[in-house]
Amino acid sequence: RNLSTMADKSSKAEHKFWGLQPVIKEGEEALPLSVADSGPIHELKKPEDIRAEPLGLPQGFVWSTMDVNDDAQMKEIYDLLYGNYVEDDDAMFRFNYSIPFLRWALTPPGYVQDWHIGVRSASNKLLVGLITGIPVTTNVYDKSMKMAEINFLCVHKKLRAKRLAPVLIREVTRRVNRMDIWQATYTAGVKLPGNVGECRYYHRSINPQKLIEVGFSHLRNRVTMSMTKKLYALPDKTSTPGFRKMREEDAPQITALLTTYLKGFDLTVHFDEADVKHWICPHDGIVDAFVVEDPTTKQITDFCSFYHLPSTVLGHAVHKEVRAAYSYYNVATKTPLDELVHDALICAKQLGVDVMNCLDLLDNKSFIDKLKFGAGDGNLHYYLYNWKCPHMPSNKVGLVLL
Repeated sequence: RNLSTMADKSSKAEHKFWGLQPVIKEGEEALPLSVADSGPIHELKKPEDIRAEPLGLPQGFVWSTMDVNDDAQMKEIYDLLYGNYVEDDDAMFRFNYSIPFLRWALTPPGYVQDWHIGVRSASNKLLVGLITGIPVTTNVYDKSMKMAEINFLCVHKKLRAKRLAPVLIREVTRRVNRMDIWQATYTAGVKLPGNVGECRYYHRSINPQKLIEVGFSHLRNRVTMSMTKKLYALPDKTSTPGFRKMREEDAPQITALLTTYLKGFDLTVHFDEADVKHWICPHDGIVDAFVVEDPTTKQITDFCSFYHLPSTVLGHAVHKEVRAAYSYYNVATKTPLDELVHDALICAKQLGVDVMNCLDLLDNKSFIDKLKFGAGDGNLHYYLYNWKCPHMPSNKVGLVLL
């Protein structure tokens, strides 16, 4: 089951909006394009060419720059996303981003508060719209550039007809441009103009009985529950010698491993040590990472990681939440990748995770079948704003967005 699908589907109005934006247009994706042809779609301007004032909003709404370090404002963001963000097609599950997770996602090194943009009702100050951006150094084929990574575009369900989403997108673009940044990256569960690649979701049952009971997955024909539980059973302990939880002092070695590994992919972000400490270092209930340390040399040869993003189960009498983990970044130089991720699955089970999800990006295809990941219902589409480049296969995408 694909949990990446936006509840409000792509529409003619959305496509009309994107048709006016600097993205690869529908039909152009199939045209032959070489890496040498890559570059900006619109001629780059200067920050002073961009209007200094916020864009106009429909009557009855006002802008609100969000302070994610303020607990009350974080609760407002959480409530908006919880009630109005991503659901599956059948409205059975809804992402439940925790407040600590959202704060982690929005406060990497060098984050810009001005890029956390809310829309409020002018009458009662209720937060009814949101879009966020964080600064990233992105590598696209042979080019490296500063970009904004855009996430959490959300409009209250009752206000979808007000066309607030295009204004939010244009406003975050204005604020990013004012800082002399002219490209952005983002993902969506629907296909829009500007697609540069798509990846498929895969799911690995860890607690199959619960997943079947809530309707996330189903018993196959002539397969009993006991047979299913046996199929997905995991050992109680990891098997790789030197496998342990990552520590902050491991960051320099992890940075070196990750930097070398990501050179093999066409769409990646740059990680320095501060980024690794923020994004990869374990934070309880948010992200977990494990390393393989050579017992003789004390060198870290491999690492694996996953982040936690549960989904609320809507309308179930017993189960209120599916505890999902998402495969994040894994680098294997000595331990076979499938063995490394198998140990990660064991750790996830120990942490009470019900299902491990992954995309078929990076080298994930090499372990998907071996470790009994099953294909989900849909794709996650990758987009670049104001940048044209050849379309890339999923195993050349090296960027994992939350």
